Amino acid sequence: MTTLIVLRTPDLPLATELAAAAAPLGEVAALDLTGELAADALPVATVFRPTGAGDFTTAPGAAAAIAAATRAEASIDLVLIDASFAGKEIAGYAASVLDSAVVTDAANLRLEGDQILADRTVLAGTWTTTCALTRGVGVIALAPGSLDQAVDLPAAGNATLVDLDVELPPAAAATEVVSRTPQDFGDGMPLEGADIVVVAGRGVEGDFTLVRELADQLGAAVGATRVATDEGWIEHTAQIGQTGVVIRPRIYLGLGVSGAIHHTVGMQNSEIIIAVNTDSEAPIFEIADFGIVGDLNDVVPQLIAALKG
Repeated sequence: MTTLIVLRTPDLPLATELAAAAAPLGEVAALDLTGELAADALPVATVFRPTGAGDFTTAPGAAAAIAAATRAEASIDLVLIDASFAGKEIAGYAASVLDSAVVTDAANLRLEGDQILADRTVLAGTWTTTCALTRGVGVIALAPGSLDQAVDLPAAGNATLVDLDVELPPAAAATEVVSRTPQDFGDGMPLEGADIVVVAGRGVEGDFTLVRELADQLGAAVGATRVATDEGWIEHTAQIGQTGVVIRPRIYLGLGVSGAIHHTVGMQNSEIIIAVNTDSEAPIFEIADFGIVGDLNDVVPQLIAALKG
């Protein structure tokens, strides 16, 4: 079987992550919707590029390109895309066009016989369900950080480039992207893919000075709980949880985070969880590997001083 990974941005690390998730299932091909990725940089067998007028990064345009790729390569059994908001919109639209099944926020992709299986958490992370794709060319939106271990990928530089003649449907022609504004992370870094994340909750009481200083010392991204973003203490793009970003860093450091389930569903798969909270009964300590019961205003300056040496 062949898995088609859909690349909606020229993000090489994301492309590599999708390729690594698909590699254990069989052959991997890529659909470069932007046309901005170098084919010889991708560890795949084939790179498809849609040609023609129009924007192929919108959901209707991407779905048309995906359908064209499945017609060009009959062995494609699975379409894989990232589970961002835009990625999930494309996944649903593509499944409708292909008349097939779709699974979003999936992890742990695998084959059992000829059947493609994927796991996903539901009910705010309290259950894990296993989904079987049994109809048509399956479409999966892969949750970030879904790989548990390194995967041997084929060497880049051997991909065959194939141009796809794609005719955009009326829905795509009716959608025009007039501008794109890169997400502003200030002086920080994006949460997705960050190795270390420092997260602020209600306990910071709106003051992110220590949070950002600690993050700078650790080379970490800064995240927040829903209450911190709802209060306007930090932009909503920093929210981690059920209605925010799902992360899986090597180290999660929560400062003044209580550990409500709508937050923990977005970080519970972090490799190491460290929590600082004045409340010894805070739910975050139930999943923390290391916990400090104390005032973050006392604890964090000591951590910063130790890091500075």
